[in-house]
Amino acid sequence: MKTGALFAILFLFVGFNSFSSAQDDAMMKAWQEFMTPGAMHKMMSGMVGEWNTEMKMWMDPSQPPTESKGTMKYEAIMDGRYFLGKFEGEYTGMPFHGMEITGFDNAKKMFFSTWIDNFGTGIMMLEGKMDEETKTITFRGTSTDPMGKEMRVKEIIKHIDDDHSFMEMFMEQDGNEMKTMEMHAMRVK
Repeated sequence: MKTGALFAILFLFVGFNSFSSAQDDAMMKAWQEFMTPGAMHKMMSGMVGEWNTEMKMWMDPSQPPTESKGTMKYEAIMDGRYFLGKFEGEYTGMPFHGMEITGFDNAKKMFFSTWIDNFGTGIMMLEGKMDEETKTITFRGTSTDPMGKEMRVKEIIKHIDDDHSFMEMFMEQDGNEMKTMEMHAMRVK
């Protein structure tokens, strides 16, 4: 009886360690895939460089937009896993500076974008998927307005060619979606 119990314990120990080892191998494989830049990261590396921008912004959809120009510089960070964009321009005569971190989450199979600027102290966080046929990424997420109210945000980025892109932004307040911005970007270098 003692020998049978000893064999059962030994069998369970070996079996558990084998199962644990298989789990560890699966976790390591998943982690490797999660951390390795892939095709979407390579595609996004096309953003790296300097861009001129032409923007239109609407505070009130019944009024003409405010137009301005700016520059955007993108660089790859963390060995091509993420992309940092820095914007310089002006809005209504005031300096406007913003920063974006964008990337592709291999586990979620989703693009993401975060945005901060000197016109606020909050952060906008968006996630989206790409329509391969139209080369368009539609992001959705939230931002907080100056009164502390959360707003839904939609951002559509269209890759026109290697030197041109077009972005539109919409915000939803009180159940109504309103176009708030569009931006044409042209590569400088």
